Amino acid sequence: MMDPDCQHLFNEGRLYHLWKHLGAHVGTEDRVDFSVWAPSATRVSVIGSFNHFDHGANPLTPVGTTGVWAGSVRAGVGDLYKFAVTDNQGRTSEKADPMAFRAEVPPRTASVVVANSTFSWSDTAWVAQRSAANPWTSQMSIYEVHLGSWRDGDYRSLAVELVAYVTQLGFTHIELLPIAEHPFGGSWGYQVSSYYAPTSRFGSPDDFRWFVDYCHAHGIGVILDWVPAHFPKDEFSLGHFDGTALYEHADPRQGEHPDWGTFIFNLGRNEVRNFLISNALYWFSEFHIDGLRVDAVASMLYLDYSREEGQWIPNHLGGRENLESVAFLQELNREVHGVHPGVLMIAEESTAWPGVSRPTDGGGLGFGFKWNMGWMHDTLEYFSQDPIYRQYHHDSLTFGLLYAYTENFLLPLSHDEVVHGKGSLLAKMPGDDWQKRANLRSLYGWMWAHPGKQLLFMGSEFGQPGEWNADHPLDWEVSEQKAHRAISDLVASCNRVQADHRALYEKDFSPEGFGWLHHDAHANVLAFVRWASEPTAPPVVCIANFSPVVRYGYEVTLPRGGKWREVLNTDAEVFGGSNVGNVGEIDADALGRVSLTLPPIAVLWFVQDT
Repeated sequence: MMDPDCQHLFNEGRLYHLWKHLGAHVGTEDRVDFSVWAPSATRVSVIGSFNHFDHGANPLTPVGTTGVWAGSVRAGVGDLYKFAVTDNQGRTSEKADPMAFRAEVPPRTASVVVANSTFSWSDTAWVAQRSAANPWTSQMSIYEVHLGSWRDGDYRSLAVELVAYVTQLGFTHIELLPIAEHPFGGSWGYQVSSYYAPTSRFGSPDDFRWFVDYCHAHGIGVILDWVPAHFPKDEFSLGHFDGTALYEHADPRQGEHPDWGTFIFNLGRNEVRNFLISNALYWFSEFHIDGLRVDAVASMLYLDYSREEGQWIPNHLGGRENLESVAFLQELNREVHGVHPGVLMIAEESTAWPGVSRPTDGGGLGFGFKWNMGWMHDTLEYFSQDPIYRQYHHDSLTFGLLYAYTENFLLPLSHDEVVHGKGSLLAKMPGDDWQKRANLRSLYGWMWAHPGKQLLFMGSEFGQPGEWNADHPLDWEVSEQKAHRAISDLVASCNRVQADHRALYEKDFSPEGFGWLHHDAHANVLAFVRWASEPTAPPVVCIANFSPVVRYGYEVTLPRGGKWREVLNTDAEVFGGSNVGNVGEIDADALGRVSLTLPPIAVLWFVQDT
C-alpha cells in the first residue's frame, strides 16, 4: 500500500519503484494486497479464481486523492485475477492488472498472483564490471533474437542453447525482441498488454531471471526491446482503463497510431510517465538486464508522424515536435543511467533528430546509442546492385562517413529487413549462388570493419535463404550445409578478429579513429584504416573489392610502410571463397605503397606487424 509520501510522488510522476506499490503483492495469512490506478472509476473490485470472478465479492476502496483503489483479499500464489472497473456511466469492464508480474499464456488474458521472488543471483561480479565499463570504447556485437522462432523451448533450455551458440559465434550481447506479455504473437511482442510481465509463453518470471543470470555467467549481455510508443486496443488491456482515456490521449489525432491501429501513451500525464519510467527501471532492477533498445522513437518525437495535414495537433509553440515525448525520453535516460550506470540505452530512431545519443544537459535525448538506419538503407541498396552498376552507387558506401560521428551509431541488419516480402539478406544479394554468398560475406567483412557497433538478426549469420517467418523456427538444417556453415564461420571470425584488435572498436565514435585510403568507383574498390587510442597499438586496414573481377597488381597506399599481415579474407577457401590471391603478408615500401591481387567480391583486413 502507498504511504502519504509515496502518494505524493506518484501524483507528481516520481515514484520510480511503482511495481513495489501497485499490483498484486502476497502478504501474510493467505492474503494478497491488490491496488490499481483508476481515478475516474466509480467502483473497482478484484475478481479472480479465489471468488469465482464475482464482481461484488471483493470491492476495493480509494486511497486518498491518488486515483488508486486498494484492498486486501484472501487469495494466494497462482490465483488468476482481474479488476472489474465501473465507469461513470455504470458500465463495468474486466481489466488485466497493468502492474501484473505474470499473465496467463495467451490467448487467455487474466493476470496471475506471483510469489515474492527468492531467486538467488550469481552475477554480482558481472554487474560491478558493467558499472565500471565504458561501452563506447568496448567491443560490442549484438545477435538479435525472436525467442519464439529461434528454436522451440522455454527460458531455461533456450538460455543454454542460445549462450552456447552466440559464444561460438563470438557475439557479446543478445537482443531479444519484446518479451513483455503480448496477446498477439504476430506482433512479435511489439503490442504489449502487460508491461511488467515476462511472457508466460516460455515460463515464469524466475525462469527469465535464470535466463539472464545464465547469460551473465557465460559472459553474454542481455538487451530487451522495449515499447513505450504505443499499446494495443484489446478490451482487457490498458485502453479506456477506467472508462476514460487514462493511459492514452483522448483525441485520436494524438492518441491513436494510424499505422499500427494502436493507442499512443499520453506522456503529458505524470502517472503515465511514472508507469513507463518505472517499467524501464523494473527490468534493470528485477531482471538485471544490460540494456533497452527503445522501439519506434521517431514516432514519439513527431506529432505529424504518418499523419496528413489536419490529422495532427501542433505543440504549444506551433511546431510538429512532440515536446512531451522529448521531456519523457530525457527523464527516462537520466533516471536509468543514474540508477544503473553502465547499462545500454539504444534508440531506434530513423530521422535526423539532433542529439539522440547526446547528454540531456546539452539538450540531447540522453541515449547511449542510436541505430544508424541511413547506413543500413544505403549499404543494402549498394549490395543489392549488380556489380556492373555499383560504380554508380559508390556514394552509398561513402556518404555515411560524413555524419558517422554526429551520433553514437549502432549498425543494424535487423529483423525489419528480412520480413514482409523483403526477402532474406542472402536473397537480396545479386548473382548466382556463389556470388550471393560472396556478396553476403563481403557485406559482413565491410560492416564489422566500419565505425560503429554491429547488430545482426538471427538466421542472417548462416545466410538463411528464405525470409524470416515468426511462426516457424529458423531453417537450421540449412545452417549445417557446408556453404552456409562457411558464412557463420566468417561471422565468428569477424567477431573474434575484431575483439583481438582494439583499432576495430575502440574509437568507433571518434573521427580520429578512421581514415579513407582509397576510392575507385569504376573498379568498385575502397580502402580505409582504423586506429586505436594508443599510438603504439597496430592500425587495421580494410580493403574491399566489390566487383566479381580479380584485380591483379592493384596498387594501394597504406598509412605506413613495413610488414602488414592479413587477418581476415572473406574470399578465403575456409569461408567458401575462391582463395584467389590469398595475400598473407605484404611489404609496403617507405611510402606505404603495395601491389596486391584483390580477390573477387571480397573484403580483406590487414594489421601492421609491430
